[in-house]
Amino acid sequence: MDQRTVFFISDQTGVTAETFGQSLLTQFDGAKFRRVTIPFVSSRVKAEEAARKINLSSEVEGKRPIVFSTLVHDDLREIVSRADGLFLDFFDAFLGPLERELEVQSSHTTGRAHGMTANSDAYQVRIEATNYALTNDDGAHVRDYGKADVILVGVSRSGKTPTCLYMAMQYGVFAANYPLTEEEFESGKLPAALDAHRDKLFGLTINARRLQQIRRERMDSGRYSTAQQVGFELREAEKLFRKFGITFIDTTEMSVEEIASTILEHTGLERRFRP
Repeated sequence: MDQRTVFFISDQTGVTAETFGQSLLTQFDGAKFRRVTIPFVSSRVKAEEAARKINLSSEVEGKRPIVFSTLVHDDLREIVSRADGLFLDFFDAFLGPLERELEVQSSHTTGRAHGMTANSDAYQVRIEATNYALTNDDGAHVRDYGKADVILVGVSRSGKTPTCLYMAMQYGVFAANYPLTEEEFESGKLPAALDAHRDKLFGLTINARRLQQIRRERMDSGRYSTAQQVGFELREAEKLFRKFGITFIDTTEMSVEEIASTILEHTGLERRFRP
């Protein structure tokens, strides 16, 4: 299948359009997509510019692009929908049926999709949890582990940091992470900071070939990305997980969203706010 251009268009950041759209695109194995996000389309001028970009893509590539939209205002949606693309608008698809079912007209208020203005407490929890994840990334501040809901452990580049940040932003979970190194492998012991919070530990592992590929993209020289080193670290990390009864999962075929939800399922943690 030839590559298709996909536009994510929103009157805000575009995160909602990207999230919903990407969820649908993942159902098409083997398809290749060029993704373009156009955020903050909040005026007729910006909507017309977005339509021009869609038309240009269709003309140059010979195939109309796919357009995922979360535009709230009818006039802006109408402008973009006339462009030469497959226009899929989430608000248009769902607001109409909801209005008819609830017998209430929707407010068409920009920004509501993110829920921030409607729930300042949830926003504050997200900020605090995100700041915690950033501060306690990569074993930086082990003294704060008492505040953690969960501490992810694993070798370098196994997915700990993005998972912690996702859990913070989406669930308000206070997640720290600690990289396992040769010091732990040689001693066969957990560092004191981890041992004191063993009930909060959750392990991440990954396929050796995939990890080597990720490390090569980051640092293609030295021992760090060699097959021998990668295989050694993964074997030793899993030995530690089993020795100390640390639940762990293989993240190779999992998205960050799947990793986070699996951790919540295994640990019994609940999100600190509702969207």
